[in-house]
Amino acid sequence: MDVGRLCSELVQIRSENPPGNTAEVIDYISDYLEGLGIRSTRTRNRGGRSNLYVNNPENRLLFCGHVDVVPALADGWTEDPNSGVIREGYVWGRGATDMKGGVAAILQAVAETVSAGEAPAVNLAFVCDEETGGEYGIRHLLAKNVLTPCECLIAEPTPPLNPCLGQKGLLRLQADFSGEPGHGSLYPHAGVSAIMEAFMMLEYLTGLNERSFPPPEDLTAIIDASSKVLGDIFESSAIGEALRKITFNPGRIEGGEKANIVAQKCSLVLDIRIPWGCSAESVLSALDTRASRGVITPMNLAAPSYTPPDAPIVEVTCREISRVMGRPSYPIVQWAASDARYLRGAGFNVIEYGPGEILTLHAIDERVAVKNLEQVTSVYRGIMRAFSENAGRQ
Repeated sequence: MDVGRLCSELVQIRSENPPGNTAEVIDYISDYLEGLGIRSTRTRNRGGRSNLYVNNPENRLLFCGHVDVVPALADGWTEDPNSGVIREGYVWGRGATDMKGGVAAILQAVAETVSAGEAPAVNLAFVCDEETGGEYGIRHLLAKNVLTPCECLIAEPTPPLNPCLGQKGLLRLQADFSGEPGHGSLYPHAGVSAIMEAFMMLEYLTGLNERSFPPPEDLTAIIDASSKVLGDIFESSAIGEALRKITFNPGRIEGGEKANIVAQKCSLVLDIRIPWGCSAESVLSALDTRASRGVITPMNLAAPSYTPPDAPIVEVTCREISRVMGRPSYPIVQWAASDARYLRGAGFNVIEYGPGEILTLHAIDERVAVKNLEQVTSVYRGIMRAFSENAGRQ
């Protein structure tokens, strides 16, 4: 089976999160690996949240991918989001880019390694729950101590020439504000509006967004390069500034009782991304101080993280990308969060590199180019070969 067809079949297996049931797609991967003579172990959590791993403590390389996808409404799609149809050189459907394309490339690289008569000295982890925080996925496997710390590649979608060695930090919280109700016709002269209290927090965050933070010295040049790559992807030079700044999204707001009543209650859910040179704890403390009429409940907190640029996985991955693509490769950092933060915290050197159309990630008409799948498969083969050869010399 070619990698395009493999990706198509994975996309056709539904694994939206929520609800998070990945049992069927994990069964598919288990059967695929068994057909190659590779035994794997599955873990199961409530709601069908299943994972699979292969772990040999002697191996120095882990390939990791998540199999859950964000939900998709069929409205507006050129093809049914669960079709996995191959058309115009692309595999179409939810998860094609994020990240069943990457999972397919891992599996295809393992299959080609086995077909060549080589023993892939690589550990594998295919996990659920990445899209909602990883509690039942990578965090579950790390808590069970079933993965040996080593060099690690996560098959998240990246630009073709640029593996990602770091991610901004994350602060996700809920803020519940209380006001003093009164007749709306007298506000703001009487009463205290909980809605306006929430609005003032957003104004404060808008002010924080104007400040740039200096990164660690060994990341400065990489962040400069990353800003250009990000600007090119989104066709906006200004968007590259997001890597040095606190960015935030008020994902949900709910409050008020009636148009002519000064709002007594308002709740705000915020997603805040933290740059290098800043800490999530300091931002949380500042918001808590400002919210005199609010109770802030953090839901997820993670520091900015990165893998040293001279780590073996970074050097080998860039070399193999250059070999396959015929152009120089260099690492970048990114604005989003992933399972990499948990793996780095557990002692893994983590890089992300995978196939995909970045602008369709979580979007309508998500797709991945078959040619990109084939190129990334070749990169993965080279990485596996490099680490297998090194293992053989030890």
